[in-house]
Amino acid sequence: MRKNKPTPTVQSLFEPRSIAVIGASASPGKIGHSIMNNIVSGGYRGSVYPVNPKGGDMFGLPVARDINDIEDDIDLVSISVPAPLVLQAVEACARKGVKHIQIITSGFSEIGNTEEEHRIADIARDHGIRVLGPNIFGLFSAAASLNATFSASTIPSGHVAILTQSGALGIAMIGKTGVENIGLSAIVSLGNKCDLDEADLLEYLVAQEQTKVILMYIEGVKDGEELISALNRATRHKPIVVIKSGRSKRGAMAAASHTGSLAGSDAVFDAIMRQCGVLRADSIEEAFNWCKFLAFSPLPSGNNTVIVTNGGGVGVMATDACERFGIELLDDQAALKKIFGPATPSFGSTKNPIDITGGAGAPDYELALSAPVGSEQIDATIALYCETATFDSNNLAAMISDTFTRHRTAGKPISYAVVGGEKVDAAMRKLVVENVPVYADVYDAVSAMGAAYRYRRFQSDRPDQAEMAEIDLARIEAVIDNALAENRTFLLSNEGAQVMEAAGITIPQTRVVKNIDAAVHVADEIGYPVVLKIVSRDILHKSDAGGVALDLDDRTELVDAYEAILHNARQYDPNATIDGVEVAEMIRPGTELIVGARVDQSFGPVVMCGFGGIYVEVMKDVAFRASPLHRNEVLAMLKEIRSFPILMGVRGEKQRDIDTVIDTIIRISTIIERCKKITDIEINPIVVYGQGEGIKALDARILISKINTGGKPS
Repeated sequence: MRKNKPTPTVQSLFEPRSIAVIGASASPGKIGHSIMNNIVSGGYRGSVYPVNPKGGDMFGLPVARDINDIEDDIDLVSISVPAPLVLQAVEACARKGVKHIQIITSGFSEIGNTEEEHRIADIARDHGIRVLGPNIFGLFSAAASLNATFSASTIPSGHVAILTQSGALGIAMIGKTGVENIGLSAIVSLGNKCDLDEADLLEYLVAQEQTKVILMYIEGVKDGEELISALNRATRHKPIVVIKSGRSKRGAMAAASHTGSLAGSDAVFDAIMRQCGVLRADSIEEAFNWCKFLAFSPLPSGNNTVIVTNGGGVGVMATDACERFGIELLDDQAALKKIFGPATPSFGSTKNPIDITGGAGAPDYELALSAPVGSEQIDATIALYCETATFDSNNLAAMISDTFTRHRTAGKPISYAVVGGEKVDAAMRKLVVENVPVYADVYDAVSAMGAAYRYRRFQSDRPDQAEMAEIDLARIEAVIDNALAENRTFLLSNEGAQVMEAAGITIPQTRVVKNIDAAVHVADEIGYPVVLKIVSRDILHKSDAGGVALDLDDRTELVDAYEAILHNARQYDPNATIDGVEVAEMIRPGTELIVGARVDQSFGPVVMCGFGGIYVEVMKDVAFRASPLHRNEVLAMLKEIRSFPILMGVRGEKQRDIDTVIDTIIRISTIIERCKKITDIEINPIVVYGQGEGIKALDARILISKINTGGKPS
């Protein structure tokens, strides 16, 4: 058998010169029949070869009994035979030397049959074949006029590409694209993703000129690090909208740390999508609204937006929505009066929103909506219309179509919200066919504009290359290897302190002692007040065990506390091995944060920061990012937490040392990136002082793996 065959590019998947259908059928109602019918009737220009053991003729084409009976080279094979026969079909494709296989058939990992799915993937990999599926509805590619799906709907050609993990939802999306007049450049069903996934297909779609926007429906991520890399490359060129369903179970490490328990897969996914510049929609309707808007409208060149309305109520609604979706409204009153004064009656308002009043007719709207086109101070417009007796709704579609064309020609986005009865609905239906961004709800019109602004801001604010800090990697690995030699999967507190020192993160003065006399001696050297913490390989959460004593002012309090935490630890776990007691300086109060990092099962190294201390699980005021990070991205992460204003200084307090916090987060990111045996690291709390006064990392909790996982937990 041929092995290690060069892997074909996915271009021949989207633009195959030849396609064979194993399981082709002449019987209507069968999937093999639907696929053949769609290929033949869809205008595919390449060679088509139906394959069925019965032979004969089908759709005017001779039927091969076996794919190896075909003399032509085959770029793409569609398999729709019953599940028990799929492996045999893949083996036949391997002998034939095909480039790509799409496996329509279900009955594999989605029902627990992972073993056979792995065998299929292995055979394909050994022969350099790329596999789409199994458990899919197929592929449509406008570039090849190829509809290799079993969809019952005709797929209109256009500028939106869809990658969907759900077959049924994907077929429903095809139907919706027809209703919404959203033409597709491609739609690909990914199914179980035994081989090809979103990252593999993005490379082709980003380079393809016809594709203007990419929509992804994702249920689960298998190789998150590769997906992140692909998304970072793709969003430099085209907007990507994603819908994510399913909130996966939290990782096995979750119970062992706050970072793990707070890093629900959906929270991490959401943060990483924002980091990559991907626009996450909450619903299919919202996703389609955004895709259509982004496909047919220019991006705003600046931040100044105006609202033009004939009704005060919808104007207020739009203003509220602009704040929600991050749209800045132009507030230069003199400029607004000069621009919109000629179109606004004396009893109207040139404040933003511009209220041309309920008496406005088509000429008034034409005048008001033409004004932003020639203004250098206005970058985008949101136009609102409520049906009134003074406006002939028969002229509505013409007015909107004309003003939309003017704005688009000028390179300025405009969205419309129209509210009314039958005539308004009829106008909307006409405009939808013309791909005009008109909506029946104010929030939809503003949401679409907000998506354009978010993508533009990401393009202009995209961070530079990520940073890595200087750390003493050899010292850190020595500490870890010592713990692993004792068959431990976590570091003791004194070992965690050594890691912090090796990474250049400031910690309190601290030492581990074995008896009271030593504790008194160390406390005298450090200086009171001090803190005592139990050191035990069997007690990870010291506070829960009563193993922490704070603010000890003298020897008497020290002795009492020493005996108390030993007693508490033995009560908490009579079988626990007590390695000693840590004596540390009692640091002065400051703002408490939590900083952590872990190797996420889907996305690899992920960093977390947020409001820290004992209430972190209750407040859950945290933000996530994929590692490694640039300083600007770290600052953006900090700004996401609700407690960020405290860092900036409130009620006359000094601004906290944000620069050192950023530096510390980058150091933690560097640790999780470079120390492959660390699976989870957390500092809680980090006490942050005033600007220039630094931080103190009080408690480092570090989990380790016996196997060098290279980015994945064992």
